[in-house]
Amino acid sequence: MQEKQQTAMNRRNFLRAFGGASTTAVAAAAVTLTPGEAQAYDPGEEETRARYRETEHVKAFYRVNGYETLKK
Repeated sequence: MQEKQQTAMNRRNFLRAFGGASTTAVAAAAVTLTPGEAQAYDPGEEETRARYRETEHVKAFYRVNGYETLKK
């Protein structure tokens, strides 16, 4: 009976083999990826302009929801 267990690919042995293979694949992928020179992202004028405006409806929202009580 023990011979059958040793030769058959049971669930535990399958998971061990699968885990080892996936670890090896990740390690191989990490070795092949070489870091390049970092490049800065330039957001441009459109993304850096000020968008927030405290209009009357924004003030009303803050007042109704109790955010004014948090001001010091």
